[in-house]
Parts: sequence; C-alpha cells; structure tokens
Amino acid sequence: MVGLSAALHCYTGLMLVSRSCLKNRSPVNSRRHMNAIERNIERIRAEIGGAATESGRSPEAITLLAVSKGRSAEEVQAAYHAGQRHFGENYLQEALPKIQALSKLDLVWHFIGAIQSNKTRAISEHFQWVHTVDRLHIAKRLSAQRPAGRALDVCLQINLDAEASKAGIDAAAACELAPQVAQLPHLRLRGLMSIPAPRDVFEDQCAAFEGLRSLYEKLDGGLAIPDFDTLSMGMSDDFQAAVREGATIVRIGTAIFGPREAGQGPEGAKGRANGAPIGKV
Repeated sequence: MVGLSAALHCYTGLMLVSRSCLKNRSPVNSRRHMNAIERNIERIRAEIGGAATESGRSPEAITLLAVSKGRSAEEVQAAYHAGQRHFGENYLQEALPKIQALSKLDLVWHFIGAIQSNKTRAISEHFQWVHTVDRLHIAKRLSAQRPAGRALDVCLQINLDAEASKAGIDAAAACELAPQVAQLPHLRLRGLMSIPAPRDVFEDQCAAFEGLRSLYEKLDGGLAIPDFDTLSMGMSDDFQAAVREGATIVRIGTAIFGPREAGQGPEGAKGRANGAPIGKV
C-alpha cells in the first residue's frame, strides 16, 4: 500500500484530538453523539426524499455522500450502522488508514479533495470515485496507476464562479477535457462536480446549480459518453436546491457529524492553498 505506513503515523496524530474528545465524553454522551449521527442521516434522507418528490424525481436517484474528513473511524461506523455506505474524504493521509481500519465494511470511498501528482497512485488504488479531476495529466496518472479489474469512476470539477480559492475548470475547458478523459482506458467519466460560491437565497442557489446541469446536458448530448450520469453538487446549506436542479450525489458533512474544529485535516491551510474545496459541507 503506497505510503500507508507514513499515513498511519500521520493519521495517529491527526485523530488524537478527535479520539481524545470521544474518550473524554462520558459513555452516555458518546452514545448520544453516535445516536445523533444516525438520527441526522435519517433526517437528511427524509429531506432529500422530500426535495426529490417535490421536483418530480425519485429519491432513489440521489446518493447521499457523507463527508467524513476529520472524523474518526468510530463516527464513520455509526453512520454505517444507519445505512450509510458512501463516504467522501479530502485528505489522503487521513483517509488511507481510515479505509484500512474499516476495510471489512462494504463502504464506497470517494476522493473529493485537491489532487497532487505525487498522490495519484494511492488515490487510484484505494478509492472507487474521484470527484476533482481538472487536468489531463492527473487523469492520465490516475488511469495508468489504477489496479486492474475495475475502472475508476471520475467527475470533472467545474469552477462555476471562477473563484481563485477553488480548483476546477470553466465550461470551455470542460468541453475540451471531457472527451480526452473519457478515452482513458482505466477511468470511467461519470459526470461533473462543482462547489458554487455560497448563496443565501434558494432561487439563487438553484440558478447556480442550473448552470452546472446545463453544461452536463451539453456534454451529454454532444459527446455520447457511456455512463455519463452524475451531477455531484449540493452540500449542507444548499442540497435541497441541488436536488431540485438534478443532483445525483449530494455531499453532506456538518449536517451529519456536527461542526468540525477550525483547520481540521492533515493538510490544513496548505491543502486549502492548493485548491482543496472550501465551503461548509
């Protein structure tokens, strides 16, 4: 496993605060926290279902992706016991030992953070999905380093609002990159991902997601890419608008696990400077 020993060492230090917090809670409070995670998942699924029904969509068409960055394996297990199977991680060094610790569970791991060239092998080996492809050379590395047996599902990251603080490409670049990625032998281009700038008004949120859906429809109609069926959009504060506009994956963290400590994650400020998605998940 590439870099697993180093990752285990890093993860031990990273999760010290999280584990300490769990240990310092009384058994009753620890159970309350885990029970709260399970209740939150039930509530969010109901809200997703309601938003889908109001939009004339089937709730089964939408996958809830629990963003577990900065969360302990115990918290992920609590979500698993509530029926959650898809989990998203931003930071490779944190994710690898967590994936190993939970390897006996039937989990699907999504990489949703910034991709550095020296980390593509480990990402390709240990994740089933990658949502943040925005460069051809990164896609080529992921394809070349993917173990035989199953293609890696990927999305192109679109920077809808041209925000300097976020990674991603614009619509014109996506139209150029999509057919190139679709031709790579060990990748399966599934769709698009975006994190729009925060908007407080529901109609404004919908308008932003409509922009991503329009780009998706343009690519889907013009390129005829097999299995191109995914819109990864919507987080804790705007997922209902995303569902109305066609999201097939919504990425929820805070509304499931509760607030994170500021700067939580092994790359911290460095990861954000390198283009890691920023926003309340």
